[in-house]
Order: sequence, then structure tokens, then C-alpha cells
Amino acid sequence: MKRLDEKLAHIRGGGYTRKDFIIADAKDSDMGPSLTGAGPRRAADGRITGYRTRAEFVDQIRAIVRQDIVDIMLVSASNLERLVEERLFDDSAVKPAIRANDTTDIWRVRGGSYHAQPSRPFRTASLSRAMYDAAMPSPGAPVTGTDLGLYSITFNHDVDADVASLNAFRDFRADCAACGFKYFLEVFNPNIDTKLDPAVLPHYVNDCIVRCLAGVMKADRPQFLKIAYNGPKALEELAAYDESLIVGVLGGGAGTTRDTFELLQQAERYGARLALFGRKINLAESPLAIVSLMRHVADGAISPTEAVKAYHGELQKHKLRPERSLHDDLEITEAPLKAG
Repeated sequence: MKRLDEKLAHIRGGGYTRKDFIIADAKDSDMGPSLTGAGPRRAADGRITGYRTRAEFVDQIRAIVRQDIVDIMLVSASNLERLVEERLFDDSAVKPAIRANDTTDIWRVRGGSYHAQPSRPFRTASLSRAMYDAAMPSPGAPVTGTDLGLYSITFNHDVDADVASLNAFRDFRADCAACGFKYFLEVFNPNIDTKLDPAVLPHYVNDCIVRCLAGVMKADRPQFLKIAYNGPKALEELAAYDESLIVGVLGGGAGTTRDTFELLQQAERYGARLALFGRKINLAESPLAIVSLMRHVADGAISPTEAVKAYHGELQKHKLRPERSLHDDLEITEAPLKAG
């Protein structure tokens, strides 16, 4: 049993404490921004010298798994294969997961504008290949990869686009049932201008989530949700609506270090039980240091302000150049966090 399974059992059983708050590292960016998603390569002093290679990106994944703080490591199926072959997860408490679909709104490639058009459903990964050894690709074989994946959907207030996305989601659930695969559901905010009142949009997203799952029975429901943090009111509303839905927040942009820790604290305070951060970890000067301090903030051991100061202390200790001064890094810059 992985640490994730224990924490989910505590949460579902009504015994949640802050120690059960789940932290995930989203290292699946090769399926979205692609080459640039590997993040910056840094010199010994922290200066950015280019983009990481795939090998360097996978090295970062290994380091965070071996640190043994995150509960989930989300990767592409191809990187899962590489890491499973070297048995990285065999004796680890960290649960591997794959990005199970790659809708067009995450295709943020250089020179492209796919992400500015209404999201269209698309899947690259094979669930059975991700689960089973290539020599035994059948549900009768022992799971050697992972039986957990992220499925994302985006509602755009466009009936044709949204119906296509929902039909693809239905087909995905059928594939999961056939394979014995589990998933968590990521619901993005609209990726185009919906003409909705910005004050109403968070509640539009909440309603779309509840509506799309209302006809889904327990065996086919997501393990948990991953959504944008749209402020305290919207998160509290969704978290309180259905005790069987475990709500988690996604990280969004890199922001300041204060944004990272503030989002974690506010999300937990208003009902989220998971934080699944990608760029907030991957673009940090010291990903290991930021993950360690995320755990302390989630546990309530330190405040976001104290965590930022401690992070800069770690950078100084390891002679890493911070991208921002401590003064600037203590600023909250993301609008939803200012409402909390």
C-alpha cells in the first residue's frame, strides 16, 4: 500500500488531519509545453542556462521521489516506463500516476495557438500499457506500472465542444472499467472567453463538475478532483457539497514563492485535501527545498511567510541565486489568493 492509499482512507473515513493532506508533483509537462516543460537548466549558482534535457528532467523526478515527501508523482507514460524499468517505485511510498489524456488546451508549444481554441478531447497514452509489463499486457497480469492516471476536461460554455469532451470522458471511463484502472479528474477553467460574468465563472465550473458526475456511479467515479483555485467561496461551496468528492487544487502558474505556500494554506483551510503543483515546483530554484517546506506548511508547522524566509535561507546556504529578492518573493501576486 502506498502512502496515498492510507491518506485517502483516512479522508474518506472522516478521520482527516493536516498530516493527511496530499501533495503531488506534476511532472507531466512533456505532454503539454513539451520540450520547454522540462524546466530551466541551472548553473551551480542558480543561473538559468537553458532548458533541461529529458535525462535531466527524469533526474529531477528521481530526486523528488527519493526525497519521499510527495505522495504522488505524475508523469507521462513514456517517463513512467523508464522509471519502472529501473524499479524506482518498487520500495517507494510515492504513488506513480500518468497523464491519461492530453487535450488540446494543454498543447502550449512554441509558435502554436492550440491552447487559444476551444479544448478538444485527445488521448495518447494506452492504459493497459501503463499498467502491465509489455510482455503481459492484459488485465490478468500483475500491475507493474501504475493503475492511476489523471484525466482532464475543460468546459467552455460551448455545447458542441462540451458534449464532445463529455463523450470522450464517458469512453475513458469504459476503458478504465475494462482495465481496472483508476483516475482522478482535473477540471480546468475555460480556456477561451466564455462571455460569462467573472464573478459567476467559478460557480459555473462547480456546477459543470457536479453535473458531469451526477450520472456516474461509485465504481466509475474519480478518486479525487484537481481544480483551479477560484477563491475561498467557490472552493468551500464545492468541498461542502458532497462528502464523497475529495477536492484538490492545481498550482497554475509559477508565481512567487509566497503564492506557492499561500495557495497550499488557503486550499487546505477552505476544504481542499490535495495540492497538485507542477510549475510551482518545477520552476523553483530548488525544487527539493520547496517540496520540503510545502509539507511543513500543509502540516501547519509554519506560516507561508515563514516558509518563504526559510526557502531563501536554503538558497543562501547552497549558494543559489534567487530569481527575486526576499521582499518581492513575499508578495502575493495571484488574484484568487488576495481574496483569502
